[in-house]
Amino acid sequence: MHTPEILTPPLSVDDDGIHPVARKTRSPLLFIVLIFALSVPFWVVGALTNRQLLPGIPVSALSLICPVTAAAILVHRAHGWAGVLAFLQRSRDFRRVNAKIWYLPTMLLMPGIMVLSYLVLRRMGVVLPDPQFSMTTTLLLSVVFFVAAIGEELGWSGYAIDPLQDRYGALAGALILGAVWVVWHVIPLLSVPRSPGWIAWWSLGTVAVRVIITWLYNNTGRSVFVAILFHAMINLTWQLFPGDGAAYDPRVTSVITALVACIVVIVYGPRTLVRAHNTRRSDATH
Repeated sequence: MHTPEILTPPLSVDDDGIHPVARKTRSPLLFIVLIFALSVPFWVVGALTNRQLLPGIPVSALSLICPVTAAAILVHRAHGWAGVLAFLQRSRDFRRVNAKIWYLPTMLLMPGIMVLSYLVLRRMGVVLPDPQFSMTTTLLLSVVFFVAAIGEELGWSGYAIDPLQDRYGALAGALILGAVWVVWHVIPLLSVPRSPGWIAWWSLGTVAVRVIITWLYNNTGRSVFVAILFHAMINLTWQLFPGDGAAYDPRVTSVITALVACIVVIVYGPRTLVRAHNTRRSDATH
């Protein structure tokens, strides 16, 4: 299996349509500050309206457009509109995925985690409704969550993760970005409302998910499209959990997700989250 080199700069121009030094000029810190600044109006509106778009999803969740907006602003500042267009096109960079086998964990890992969570909860004696699925609802939610994931992952994966993992390594970069991701969600979660305990357990799973997303991203030629698909599956499987997600218990799901992330780190290594023999093969090819 051929896996493109991930962490060794410079990038070729056709990687994202920007000059090879583009990644080095990116500022994750400025990106994060800008995201939070752009999110404030959405949080205020969410607090004032106290409405939900879907069960468990407050109006303030519309801040999902802030990551891509922040990234586009910074890309435009450095590379103009041509750079922004090239950056936005990464949402459909599926041609980067040389080994199509990676679509299996991308599409099936979260459903598997949720099914296992359901079985564990039932085993613990928790009373849960039987799973019920509407094909129409599932398709509609799939489209909604895919579009929503574009708004987030173009920022998190398309802009921020590469300079972070170039500097700190893949695992540390993912943990840093995952922690920021958690903090960014806290105000919307409090407006649902969620208890501090619920948020704490959910945070564990969310940081673990960012590690998994980075693992998929790195092993698919840095495909933002793959990150978007996996992000969409996170939200879809949560919303389809019995009881419109109301029966979802982050204490169980987050522990399972964290265990999966730990296995990924052990098997693939914390530095790149890519197996060493794949990296050597990539070096020989390049």
